[in-house]
Amino acid sequence: MSSELRHTERLVNGVRLHCVEAGPEQGPPVILLHGFPEFWRGWDRQIGPLARAGFRVVVPDQRGYNISEKPQGVESYHIDTLVADVAALIHDLGHERAHIVGHDWGGVIAWAVAISRPAVVDKLVILNAPHPGAFGREMRRPEQRKRSWYVGFFQLPWLPERLLVPFGRKGLGGARPGSYSAEDMHHYETAWTQPGAATAMINYYRALIRFGNVKGRQVHAPTLLLWGEKDSALVPELADNLGKWVPNLKTVKFPHATHWVMRDETLRVNQELLAFLE
Repeated sequence: MSSELRHTERLVNGVRLHCVEAGPEQGPPVILLHGFPEFWRGWDRQIGPLARAGFRVVVPDQRGYNISEKPQGVESYHIDTLVADVAALIHDLGHERAHIVGHDWGGVIAWAVAISRPAVVDKLVILNAPHPGAFGREMRRPEQRKRSWYVGFFQLPWLPERLLVPFGRKGLGGARPGSYSAEDMHHYETAWTQPGAATAMINYYRALIRFGNVKGRQVHAPTLLLWGEKDSALVPELADNLGKWVPNLKTVKFPHATHWVMRDETLRVNQELLAFLE
């Protein structure tokens, strides 16, 4: 089964999204949603195995990232708008529903899609992204508040944009040695310095504080949570005690993986993904 990458552009929910697609077009669709400060390439170790297993893999650069369109204004990054992008992408592909896999901000959006648009979600996979109920619970404790310092910093004007490249380098540099190569970092810095990208990427955090997260909490889709426990931004307790919100949940913890679990533990993550989605 071929895993050749196809670069496409899709107009969804009023924005042009650059997408990378692989696998048979008649295969079950899997949407991979990257987080901050990544873009489609964050999933490059998962695309091939999923495509060769027969899935139709679609990996958008989310609005504001890399070479996708970058709408102006914080309101353009409201969580409901980000959810609508995903639902519209699934429908643009000719499907009613899809498997959704999200990491970091992509996971925040994936949780929100499953909560507010359950009809478009087949199975849900989350990698190191907090369920909104768990995040609210842990933000009442000092350790998570301390780890989330950067969210407050990102509310400042212009300064976060100026520091995005070194901030991004430091963030990805926290992965295990070898998880990101020098070539990877070159591609990331190219994405971060696209015109308008820095402001758009940081506007996700500004919109979250200004407008809030998804209002609901219940997830009915079968859900797989993959969690790197050496995450410097998210406390490990965020992966615990989710049953009242996510009754159909399997959790797999990676004790030696960082926030970038799909890079640190590629083989095991891919095994878990394929076993769950197949």
